[in-house]
Amino acid sequence: MPNLYDNGDQQPPKSGLILLQVLILGLFCLFAVRLWYLQIHRGEEYALKARENQLRQEPIFSPRGLIRDRNGDLLAVNEPAYALGLVREDCPDIDATLHQVAVWTGRDFGELKQLYRKNRKRVKPFEPLILVPDLTFDQLALIDSNRLRWPGLEVQVRPRRQYRYGKLLAHVLGYVAEANEEDLEKRKDLNLGDYVGKQGIELVLEDRMRGAKGRVQFEVDVNGRRLKERVLKHPRAGHEISLSIDLGLQKLAMDWLSEEAGGVAVMDADTGQLWALATAPSYDSNDFSSGLTPEQWAELRDDPLHPMQNRVIQSVYPPGSVFKHVVAGAGLHYGMIDPKETIHCAGQVRLGRHVFRCWRRGGHGKVNLLRALVESCDVYFYKMGKKLTVDRMSEFAKACGFGKPTGIRLPHEKAGIIPSREWKRKRFGEGWQGGDNLNMAIGQGYTLVTPLQVARFFAAILNGGKLLKPLLLKDEKTVVQGDLPLNPEQIGRLREALVQTVVGRHGTCWRIRTKGVTVGGKTGTAQVVRLSDELKGLKDDEIPYKFRDHAWMAAVAEKDGRRFAIAVLVEHGLHGSSGAGPVVKAIIDYLFLDKVRVKPEARKAKARAARMMSYNATRTDNDAH
Repeated sequence: MPNLYDNGDQQPPKSGLILLQVLILGLFCLFAVRLWYLQIHRGEEYALKARENQLRQEPIFSPRGLIRDRNGDLLAVNEPAYALGLVREDCPDIDATLHQVAVWTGRDFGELKQLYRKNRKRVKPFEPLILVPDLTFDQLALIDSNRLRWPGLEVQVRPRRQYRYGKLLAHVLGYVAEANEEDLEKRKDLNLGDYVGKQGIELVLEDRMRGAKGRVQFEVDVNGRRLKERVLKHPRAGHEISLSIDLGLQKLAMDWLSEEAGGVAVMDADTGQLWALATAPSYDSNDFSSGLTPEQWAELRDDPLHPMQNRVIQSVYPPGSVFKHVVAGAGLHYGMIDPKETIHCAGQVRLGRHVFRCWRRGGHGKVNLLRALVESCDVYFYKMGKKLTVDRMSEFAKACGFGKPTGIRLPHEKAGIIPSREWKRKRFGEGWQGGDNLNMAIGQGYTLVTPLQVARFFAAILNGGKLLKPLLLKDEKTVVQGDLPLNPEQIGRLREALVQTVVGRHGTCWRIRTKGVTVGGKTGTAQVVRLSDELKGLKDDEIPYKFRDHAWMAAVAEKDGRRFAIAVLVEHGLHGSSGAGPVVKAIIDYLFLDKVRVKPEARKAKARAARMMSYNATRTDNDAH
């Protein structure tokens, strides 16, 4: 019987073997091509990635440039600070790690998570995203002892700005803070967690003071721990700068302003350098370097006394009688004043149904230009304002540097207001009235100036007519921005009036007489609001604080070739002589007699009580609204 399963000499089809061989050969070719692609075509790229998993790079933060005063005393320095960052590639559980960071630092977990989500794409791979920019030493010790159990966390050491005198120079130095989204968009060289200047000199000279980062390369193990490192590029520190400010004089000015609101500007009349630029109340620049909480920022922002306002350049005030030298200059310039001609001051001038009174109720009698300036006769300047009209007063005041920024290298300087017919029509939709001329002539009405503008104008009277740019850096060259539109004889008359106001028998600046020093001055009492009949009958100290007049004094002083102009404004200080005069006297004694005149405690206590009254009254008004 034949075997049904015996195929004899039959062989498998050759086509099947060939197909199998082709498939095997194709697989080998595919592996070979893939191997070539990975090892040769993209070999360097993958090798670099492999090395990057083992070798990483991070920036080395550069210290900001130091800031000194004109005598070399350090004002702003750098100290080490510790920031906590998260390397997401090394972190196996982001949420758990963020929660642990919240426990260690007291931060809100939700805020940390939002910070991570918002900024995780802004940092490069294997670079830390800063979660907490400024760890305390207790937090640092706690984190460092537990960090090995929490892969991905990294502590970075970076310089932190330290302002040695806190509030003393806050409005000049400004502060640094962590770069926000706007900063990161503007500057591509900034990274998340970098600190930049936000106000003052720190902002204006940011490029000069920030320096350049370095770069370090380090090897890590599988847990992300550093094994060894090598500096690829050393950081370059920011440039050191020296201010024109005299630290001792700044301290003195702030001491005399303490517990009061106001500003002081002291300018070298020949160079334009500012020896003091003081504003009160103030704030502590260090609070921003270490980071304000939302509650702290809200308290500072909403303070009714506005401690962040630089009153010397950002606040504008009616100049009161210090503006009379501008009006007198206009009268001389336009030939509308005969210095020897007298007018009769009966204590008031009538214009229509309105009565404009002189500060001396009984009047000054016969008054010429010199006596009008020395004794600050309002009636003389009412009549002068009527002659000049707003057109000439406005034109001359603007030529003297008012109504526009001085150009000081600080942000947000205000221009002030020198009104004109067109300005009033645009602002109020009204025409200029005769009474407006009279008010403008005594520094009231719509006229608003800054203390720095006043200091620069009086410096020009002292130096022969040169309007100088106010300088804050010791190495800056003097810049003449223009000249007073007066000839030497006319400038001499204004300067003589300043001196006679101090040494003259009836001068209003007698408080600042200084033996051996040629001193001139002009007081100003600027009305804040028109008092009601009820308030007019009260004594000065009985008038509610917010209704009291501002106190001005502008002064010039010279000895042995050194010449300075001083402007002091004390908000609600009542009278220029008593409110601002003692501050000017203390400054002159410091500059020329090397004498520190300390503010009496009784005056401090009185000012403190007045400020509290103002604060409480303002809070009540705000609550009512």
